[in-house]
Amino acid sequence: MLSAPIDLQLVRRLFAQPEKIRASDFLRREIASRMREKLELVKIQPFAFLDAGCGETDDIAELQKTYPAAQAFGVDASLAMLKAGLQKQQAALSAVSRLLAKWTPSALRQDAGQHLLCADFARLPLAPASLDLIWSNLALHWHPQPDLVFAEWRRVLRTEGLLMFSCFGPDTLIELRQAFAGIDDLPHALPFVDMHDFGDMLVNAGFSTPVMDMEKITLTYTDPKKLLADVRAFGGNPLLTRKTGLLGRQAYQQMLAALESRRNTQGQGRIELTFEVVYGHAFRPVTRKTAAGEAIVRFDLPKKAS
Repeated sequence: MLSAPIDLQLVRRLFAQPEKIRASDFLRREIASRMREKLELVKIQPFAFLDAGCGETDDIAELQKTYPAAQAFGVDASLAMLKAGLQKQQAALSAVSRLLAKWTPSALRQDAGQHLLCADFARLPLAPASLDLIWSNLALHWHPQPDLVFAEWRRVLRTEGLLMFSCFGPDTLIELRQAFAGIDDLPHALPFVDMHDFGDMLVNAGFSTPVMDMEKITLTYTDPKKLLADVRAFGGNPLLTRKTGLLGRQAYQQMLAALESRRNTQGQGRIELTFEVVYGHAFRPVTRKTAAGEAIVRFDLPKKAS
């Protein structure tokens, strides 16, 4: 099931310059913080966890504070992002810290047992049932086949292991889509997947008790060019159906004017940019077998609100 015709090679190229992506990290840190609040409600003590789409490994470091004894894995399709993460860790260690690290028990060190892998997270180089927790922050929407990703994540989770993820939903960048709508009919942003479709995919992949949630975060800008710079920093447009040439001066000015016309009438007259953030978590259920060896999987779907 394709979420969109995404060019994975282009995604890797878009994330090959961490210094450009870093400008948008403020939103990733905020969403990661909100995810950790949700994770605190789940009482688990993982022996091993994976950050799928770990980028510069900031989330791994935070998870290791919560689970210092756990073995930590990170996977990302961008080797440049992983290298930047390693450089960031090394820079954070002063000469004294590096010396002390030699004498600190490995279970107490945040960098202990951290394994970084450059791979497609729909094809993980990990053994079946080897993880207790999979965490993925704002990475899933970059993959064209999230149903295959969910199936792979279930494969590497142990029984009753937890999956927790966030990604962008359909109303993300809606103001930018509307600004481009008056210029051409080409897609200038990803058509992000609806959270209910993600819930169906989780069930089809064999997860139990999937819980989906959504909230909208609005950023505001005084300058439309700064808004566009942030959009590029979030990863840009990796669609195979995107416009391959430059937009052109006239079309660019038309798009800027469309954004300018959207300045709100309250406050300081800023330009708004919406991000719909989808959160999901689910468990790998206990698998039961019949006398004939056929597997029986029980799915407990959440009750619909009356």
